[in-house]
Amino acid sequence: MEKLRQTLRVRKERAILVAAALRTSPDGDDLTELTALAQSAGAVVVDRFQQKIRKINPATYIGKGKAGQLRTRVRRFKADVVIFDNDLSPAQIRELEELIEIKVLDRAELILDIFATRAKTKQAKLQVELAQLEYTYPRLARMWSHLDTLAGAGGATAAGAVGGIGTRGTGEQQLEIDRRLVNKRITELKRELANIDRRRIREINGRRGLFKICLVGYTNAGKSTLLNTLTDAGVVVEDRLFATLDTHTRKWTPARGAEVLLSDTIGFVRNLPHQLVASFKATLEEAVNADLLLHVIDVSNPDALKQIESVNNVLAEIGCGEKQVLMVLNKVDIVRKSGLLEMLQTLFPNAISISAKTALGLDRLSRAVTDQYKGGQVTLRVTAGQSNGKVQSYLRAHGRILNEQYSDGQVQIDATLGKNQLPALKSLHPQSVEILQS
Repeated sequence: MEKLRQTLRVRKERAILVAAALRTSPDGDDLTELTALAQSAGAVVVDRFQQKIRKINPATYIGKGKAGQLRTRVRRFKADVVIFDNDLSPAQIRELEELIEIKVLDRAELILDIFATRAKTKQAKLQVELAQLEYTYPRLARMWSHLDTLAGAGGATAAGAVGGIGTRGTGEQQLEIDRRLVNKRITELKRELANIDRRRIREINGRRGLFKICLVGYTNAGKSTLLNTLTDAGVVVEDRLFATLDTHTRKWTPARGAEVLLSDTIGFVRNLPHQLVASFKATLEEAVNADLLLHVIDVSNPDALKQIESVNNVLAEIGCGEKQVLMVLNKVDIVRKSGLLEMLQTLFPNAISISAKTALGLDRLSRAVTDQYKGGQVTLRVTAGQSNGKVQSYLRAHGRILNEQYSDGQVQIDATLGKNQLPALKSLHPQSVEILQS
């Protein structure tokens, strides 16, 4: 089977998609997402094979009989690759390839392939390579047919016979060589990414005092379009899955005196391979360190509810389950009146309905973000020396002046200010800050 697995890419290959779900599973066996993933990877989907199974077969996952049916369909449709919407073990992949006689990929391999084609920056390429190697490492013993014992120079082979005294030996298994090389490369990649991670943490620490917002959501929900519309970021936008793998951060002023940092992240999918979540740790730090998450939802997608659940699962996995989240219902210009949109608006009454493409509803989004930024308003009385111009400037820039009185080298200012801005005001060392009304 070595020739079958010389490449895990599926670009321009004819693919049959397989979904096998347990009969007791409530999720069913829908292939909509896998179809989009396969097409994003460049495959041509020629057939779909959906099955309900009583139990997972340890040898072939779907059972030998169904594997035989799949082999018949492979021949009928002249397929080059079979892609499972399930996670297969190395032994199951090997057994299926022997029965079907073409390359077999599982869901994780397909997503890793897409990430590999999307990676443009050095950081993204390192992260993808690490994820691929960590996926491949435990599969080395089962996935390749060249794992024969290599005789040492001077061993039993004809080549070894000329090695001379002191070079004879039993040799080393190719598997051991491969594992050692993969382990070495994984260590190198982790070291490089750790350096990148440290630099990113220094960047994040340098943003202390600034309100940080991160766009999260399912892949292709419109996060990059929203970032461009709000900040003129100029991020490349494409109508395909995982178009963005790198984080982009820009300043945004949703209201006077409310300057925030807005970042986007990679898109999520259902069952995102944990190797990717781990290797993209540095990229996902933006979400982990954010003060507010904007969860962007594509309301034109009929699976929007499942996508919301998938995003929430990934957020919980990376430690963002308790973060403050503002739901953003995007692409309402496509479906102004739909049962799904009305249901989402009912389920999430505080969600903001927008169109990132046409700027519809962005004024409401700006007001909602400003309210989160302020954390509620307080009326206060600040006393400071007249020479302390920083206090007066801060109140004018971030609050609303109600009254000013000057006497004996001091200024007393009554103003309204956001609760979240109180620490920054106090860091400017006014003589006193008295809360009049909260």
